[in-house]
Amino acid sequence: MDTLCDYVTGREVPNVGAEENRQFVEKYLVNTRGYPKEAIAVDYPLVLNLDGEVYETELDLVLSVDGLPLVLIKCAAASLDSRVREAVAAARIMVPSHQLPFAAVSDGVTALVHDGITGKKIGEGLSFLPSFDDLISWKNTRTLTPLSEDRKLRQGLVFRTYDTLNVNVQRHVG
Repeated sequence: MDTLCDYVTGREVPNVGAEENRQFVEKYLVNTRGYPKEAIAVDYPLVLNLDGEVYETELDLVLSVDGLPLVLIKCAAASLDSRVREAVAAARIMVPSHQLPFAAVSDGVTALVHDGITGKKIGEGLSFLPSFDDLISWKNTRTLTPLSEDRKLRQGLVFRTYDTLNVNVQRHVG
């Protein structure tokens, strides 16, 4: 199997699905948007308890400030519009303490960036991904809020439905 060296982690990864696109996004975040590699989590583990059923998966990229996750990026090979709902649902449920304010999908050429709380589109293009400095400012001037308990299960089910449809992905979870 063909492999690539992951730009952020330095580990060898299978070159399947949208992996080349993810590598481009990682380089863009570091070289253009000012992210230190330590602020970028690759294959972020997500474990959901959906009404007694455990669902494990990984999220492509999660951007953090001081260890606080704030941006989720779903990398795709094509059809970004069809991945938005999955990314927004993940941003709402991935951290128990708060919803992530930004959810994006990218093919490495462009990005659809959405408000992770409202789901509204912020913009289209890689330049709409917040810079590291902008993310620090956002964190220092805003309050993070958790998703209400009655919506967590529904959003988890929405996310799982979309996530199970993903093909040509390499999972590291059991």
